[in-house]
Amino acid sequence: MRIELEGLALRPVRPEDAEPFAQLANDREVWRNMRDAFPHPYLLEHAHQFIARQATPGDARVFVIEVDGALAGACGVHPLADVYARGAEVGYWLGRPFHGRGLMTKALRGLSTFAFEVMKLERLQAGVFEWNQASMRVLEKAGYAREAVLRRSVFKDGQLIDSMLYAKLKG
Repeated sequence: MRIELEGLALRPVRPEDAEPFAQLANDREVWRNMRDAFPHPYLLEHAHQFIARQATPGDARVFVIEVDGALAGACGVHPLADVYARGAEVGYWLGRPFHGRGLMTKALRGLSTFAFEVMKLERLQAGVFEWNQASMRVLEKAGYAREAVLRRSVFKDGQLIDSMLYAKLKG
């Protein structure tokens, strides 16, 4: 499924995305704001492994963010389980050459609409590390509200830091 938005598109991951994906993802600042499963350095083999996993994604929906035909980043909806099954976690990253243009806010709005309308979810949430003010602004502009500060909840880059929990409800 391809989702057309003003100035960008969300589309499925393709094998030919490996090189541009690895080039953009191999950025310390991208890694610094992701979970540790996101490697650094980010090599071509990591991109191939990621793309292969998307061939059988289960319930998760992951999209490439495409701007003027170029891969700019990725975003996804990862459903929660058990009593939280009406909700999902959203995650995203954008390559540095595409920062500062409002693209991630548009992509997150489109992803959220997809999650509510197509996946029939009721709640979306995202965790953000305390130093990632840009991501907090993206979430707020996309209609997410800060629900909590999870004190000393993340150990990343040699530091124990707070994380913020943001959420958006359907409707």
